[in-house]
Amino acid sequence: MSTAVISAYRVATTPQFGGHFWVYMQYAHALRQLGFEVFWLERVEADALRRDPAAISRFMRRMERFGFGRQAILYDLVGAGGELRFNGATASRAEAAFRRAEFLLNFHYEIDERVLGRFRRTALVDIDPGLLQWWISRGQLRVPAHDLYLTTGETVGAPEGRIDDCGLTWLHIRPPVCLDLWPYAYDPSCRRFTTVSSWLGGEYVTEYGKVLYRNDKSISFLSFAELPSRTRSELELAIYLKGGEDCADRALLERRGWLVRHARGIANTAQRYQTYIQASRGEFGCVKPSCLEFQNAWVSDRTLCYLASGKPVVVQDSGPSSFLPDGEGMFRFSTVEGAAAALATIERDYRRHSRAARAIAEAYFDATAVLARVANLALSPPARSRVGAAVSGSTPPSEAGT
Repeated sequence: MSTAVISAYRVATTPQFGGHFWVYMQYAHALRQLGFEVFWLERVEADALRRDPAAISRFMRRMERFGFGRQAILYDLVGAGGELRFNGATASRAEAAFRRAEFLLNFHYEIDERVLGRFRRTALVDIDPGLLQWWISRGQLRVPAHDLYLTTGETVGAPEGRIDDCGLTWLHIRPPVCLDLWPYAYDPSCRRFTTVSSWLGGEYVTEYGKVLYRNDKSISFLSFAELPSRTRSELELAIYLKGGEDCADRALLERRGWLVRHARGIANTAQRYQTYIQASRGEFGCVKPSCLEFQNAWVSDRTLCYLASGKPVVVQDSGPSSFLPDGEGMFRFSTVEGAAAALATIERDYRRHSRAARAIAEAYFDATAVLARVANLALSPPARSRVGAAVSGSTPPSEAGT
């Protein structure tokens, strides 16, 4: 049996983000379905454990429910020499897994080179298309050399696109959804179009110390605040609220006819996240401003979960795509009028659009097909190339799946 390792980012210590867990589990489960022995590798820093001492035990219970209890390798780097200290696996078991691994799929952009160097072949997986290349090209992030660079951004490096390739060859892959874990769940009695989203993340796109724009989801959603008055469909947002400005935004949305719920109460585990999506009529979703700026033809991992469940999606258009459907099962809007028209079209023949949604997931995003291609690419990588330079104060990846 071949062995593969995925290096996830900030999952064990962020249990409140059920969707974030699913981002990486889609890859891990699909590789296992393809016959790989799969290990989940993740750095958990001591400071995070001091804030939440129960994080590891809680995370391991979650992994056990998916059959990965013995496959999780948590580590930290300690001392001046960067010695690896392991949790969830002994050092000998972890090192043996690294030696056996055919390849590492790495989602941790700033993974330490001493960890990366333990693997025969390495592939970086870009799930922040546009932003990652911006951070690299502006010296805000140092990415160590990998054998292969994969991206879920359809327009990364395209001649007509807006995203710098950073001198690297980026291979496009589609984000995966495991069709067996996300079964068709047609139910015409479900009433609300929903989404699960971050709101105010304090995220800014900067260039050489200058703030160019704020990159919070709130900006995009608020530009469509009047939508409930243009449609008979019920619209609900499950958002990660904090306080202050969040409360003012919530009050504004509710006055405009939105239903607003706190995501921490309904999407804070993988199971609750799935239940919420599969009890929805469909998805209404907006993208971060950076997706519009970069025109990255973004499709969210969350949207794929709706599609696989047979829930039609109405999502903000973030650029031309060579394959994304628009008009049956999936609708891509740019205006309030376009969003309202899409919702009305779905309501006129909900069964048809529900079936079309599932068909889109099967045709384009089937995780076993996506990961079969990923594995083939990872096993035949080009020569390594160096990228970036070390900087102080890095920009972390966006919270995936929001």
